[in-house]
Amino acid sequence: MSTTALSVNLNKIALIRNSRPGNFPDVIAHGKVCIDAGADGLTVHPRPDQRHIRPADVYGLSELVKQHPGIEFNIEGNPFAPHVGDFPGFIKLVEDVVPDQCTLVPDSNDQLTSDQGFDLRKSSEILKPLIHRLQDKGVRVSLFMDPEPEQIELAAKLGVERIELYTGPYAAAWGQPELLEALFDQYDKAARVASGLGIGINAGHDLNLDNLGRFLTIPEILEVSIGHALTVDALAIGMESAVKAYRAICQQ
Repeated sequence: MSTTALSVNLNKIALIRNSRPGNFPDVIAHGKVCIDAGADGLTVHPRPDQRHIRPADVYGLSELVKQHPGIEFNIEGNPFAPHVGDFPGFIKLVEDVVPDQCTLVPDSNDQLTSDQGFDLRKSSEILKPLIHRLQDKGVRVSLFMDPEPEQIELAAKLGVERIELYTGPYAAAWGQPELLEALFDQYDKAARVASGLGIGINAGHDLNLDNLGRFLTIPEILEVSIGHALTVDALAIGMESAVKAYRAICQQ
């Protein structure tokens, strides 16, 4: 069993498919490749503009994961994303499939990608009923967070089971030793604070084959979600080999 679980984000597979009519590459088929190659879970981040993952992908991947006991399905996204056209709304979509985990992310519809964690000083009260609503369905809730102990303490007060540390700044500092060390210490401290509060720690954003191993020297990391870099590596070595390469680092 992996020391840290690897959840493969399939958004970029869907993005490539959406660049042409039809269903090529097939997101569900690639999800099966990832599972067969040893991934511990699958992640999707549906948005109302359906630039990549579509509701049909969410439903299809949910059925795929159900056929593989022990594999987890993680849906991440903006909890306030509304019903638009045939997008049912983020919370409705999550409630329809009841994934193992839902990672709430404070991104807006016009963001290229998620680039910051929640400021719970501003959003705790509006998040609280949504968190309880998902937990009542049996969904484990994770909040996308920056490595700030004060914010993590607020997350604990909301009763979430996990947080996902936003690792974009860590990845951006790779190759700059002085900056990297200071950032790494922040993540390490944040993980220890979360663990001490009884919160599980996930991580994700711009982690790759170069920087992942160092980050996972933080022993509290339970899961990483990786999509962009893994998909890029798959162009060179194939999806199966890419999943195996990332999982090997997670097992060290």
